[in-house]
Amino acid sequence: MKATYSAVVFDLYTALLDSWTLWNRVAGSEETGLAWRTRYLALSYRAGSYRPYEGIIEEAAGLVGIPAGRTGELIRLWGELEPWPEARRVVSGLLEKVPVGVATNSSILLAETAVASLGVPLSLVVTAEEAGFYKPRPQPYLMAVERLGCEPASVLFVAGSAVDVPGASAVGMPVFWHNRRHLRPVDGVRPRYVSDSLEPLLDLV
Repeated sequence: MKATYSAVVFDLYTALLDSWTLWNRVAGSEETGLAWRTRYLALSYRAGSYRPYEGIIEEAAGLVGIPAGRTGELIRLWGELEPWPEARRVVSGLLEKVPVGVATNSSILLAETAVASLGVPLSLVVTAEEAGFYKPRPQPYLMAVERLGCEPASVLFVAGSAVDVPGASAVGMPVFWHNRRHLRPVDGVRPRYVSDSLEPLLDLV
């Protein structure tokens, strides 16, 4: 049976954009890029209340031995983040039906740059900087729902990172996990839907 939702909210850097490739390129290898990104994600998830996003990236670089200056290079290249191949078409198709936004663990400035690289105008963008807290704390998810004027149960959250599955579920949002890299679930929480492509969203909304 086809599900009906009032809006769709995406995680930005994993669900909509292929941030992995840029991080790996700046790091110098896939292995080093993965270590850097994994440490940065862990730091942001543990941060809770917001502290500068760019500072977390720099701290993670130092912890995994990334040479000084690479964080600045990554930030300078932020506009080169690429959407997943089907992302623009899927988002455009969803926008013909419902509002579409993002809730991201990011600074306002970098989120604006990343959304511009998507190339599709979104209905709203909520950042951890605005919400005052990092996901998976509830504030970013709830800020998105409140701005949409919807009940959490009517807004489909499209997770990219595994931690977004329990994070969005905890505030009552149904979750579609775009698990492109076949990550393992965390906290034993299962999404309502899971796929390694965004394509099924067009049939769910």
